[in-house]
Amino acid sequence: MDTETFVERLDDRLDTAAYADLDASANGLQVAGPDKIDHAAFAVDAAIETAERAADADADALVVHHGLFWGEFERATGSIHDRLTPFFEHDMALYVAHLPLDGHQELGNAAGIVGALSLDDREPFGALGDEYIGQSGRASPFAPEKLHDRLVTECDPENGVTALEFGPDEIEDVAIATGAAADWFDEAVERGADAFVTGEGKQKLYHEAREAGVHVYLAGHYATETFGVRSLQSLAEEWEVETTFIDCPTGL
Repeated sequence: MDTETFVERLDDRLDTAAYADLDASANGLQVAGPDKIDHAAFAVDAAIETAERAADADADALVVHHGLFWGEFERATGSIHDRLTPFFEHDMALYVAHLPLDGHQELGNAAGIVGALSLDDREPFGALGDEYIGQSGRASPFAPEKLHDRLVTECDPENGVTALEFGPDEIEDVAIATGAAADWFDEAVERGADAFVTGEGKQKLYHEAREAGVHVYLAGHYATETFGVRSLQSLAEEWEVETTFIDCPTGL
């Protein structure tokens, strides 16, 4: 597939333009590569390890959630130079989808977890301007420990799932915003959620959850954000592009 077509299809499907003024990440094609992409690698983070492993797999492009450029770019020195080097040495492209991949209601990280938990009545969650970064859903009532166990199974974080179980005895409404989305806890409370699922927390979240009477589950930043890139991998396979998933967990 032509690289231009590959990039245009991803940009269009993820609606990256809608997040242009909301996201510090430079979404879309961050590093140019070959004219054609026959093999794409997928990973959560753009790092030296993931880039080198993608190159070892003979990938023409690496597609990630966390890219290399945030805010204004000034100099290709230090760690940025080192992370760029594998792309230049191996003529490999880098495509990035940060908030567009968090918020996509079919392909996104939160959407993947909602699907894995078999939640119904999906709705956008985590307002950011006119867009969203997460999703909520409704389940047949189940015990808090069941949600904890399901998250352990589906997200499989290296260090387990931290549970702040301050909510009701039965959980029905679940709000999900992956990664570092503790700042959207108040929205979960306003929506009447019984449980809020994110990747990592802040100290104040303990007290906020206890005072609001809402369960909070911290299922790992990395672990909650593998769903989106895996969805993009499946999409690329539908386009008859060979793919490789690079698992590089951080334990965080």
